[in-house]
Amino acid sequence: MRKISLFFLLISGIIFSQQSVLEQKLNSITKDKNATVAVSVHSFEDNIKLSINGDKKLPLLSVFKFHIALTVLNLVDQKKLSLKQKILVTKGDLHENTWSPFRKKYPNGNVEITLEELLQYMVSQSDNNITDLLIRLVGGTQSVQNFMDKMKVKDFTIKADESKMHEGYEFHYLNTSTANSLNQLLKNFYDKKIISKSSTSFLMKTMLETTTGANKIVALLPKETPVAHRTGSSGKNEEGLTIAENDIGIITLPNGKHIALSVLVSDSMESEETNTKMVAEIAKVVYENFNK
Repeated sequence: MRKISLFFLLISGIIFSQQSVLEQKLNSITKDKNATVAVSVHSFEDNIKLSINGDKKLPLLSVFKFHIALTVLNLVDQKKLSLKQKILVTKGDLHENTWSPFRKKYPNGNVEITLEELLQYMVSQSDNNITDLLIRLVGGTQSVQNFMDKMKVKDFTIKADESKMHEGYEFHYLNTSTANSLNQLLKNFYDKKIISKSSTSFLMKTMLETTTGANKIVALLPKETPVAHRTGSSGKNEEGLTIAENDIGIITLPNGKHIALSVLVSDSMESEETNTKMVAEIAKVVYENFNK
């Protein structure tokens, strides 16, 4: 019995030491930066968790598209919507002066496109116009909030669509969450506790195909590393402040294990290069720590 106790004490000590070293490395990346940086790490199979500022509520920006996609797919699971149904996108849906690969391809709108493709535009390419169309489709931001509340997602607030956020930088602060909340949602999503198995597989694939944020989580990882992620970025306001430079996702290691990583950089006076480099270096350190 004593040998068993000593064994578990030894294992606990190793895990604690590993977490302590990782935390020191993460702090060394963010120290002396004129920014608020929140990090949450969760190794699924080992159930090892670590966070820095993990419970601080910070602006999401386009990370909220993950929550919107889950809300849409829940309605698909309920047969209220279908991935194959076609939806008309009018020219009036396609606002200018916003990020919209869809508008670039169909500048005049008035095309019917499947819900599946619309979700791919929103999640993989972070299309703002399609995001607002899908928010309207599910019944508005309150419907997204209601579903997240039903799923017991803590510390999450959504009040503004993309159009509202484009009215002024102050509205970027209306959609918030914490890094720990985001990681827990990623874990519950991965465990198929939020949407069905088929919808989970579809959204995982769509997040793996994300084209935005090449300079963030994925930047310094080995090239073929699968990362199902969702990014968010505010750009700089007139005072040179970056309200958010975010990336969250599930990293698959070569040994088949999975890590949820959420990094939120907020209220930063650093350059875009510095902000994104922090995210990339945090991901690299986390990857190397759990890939031993």
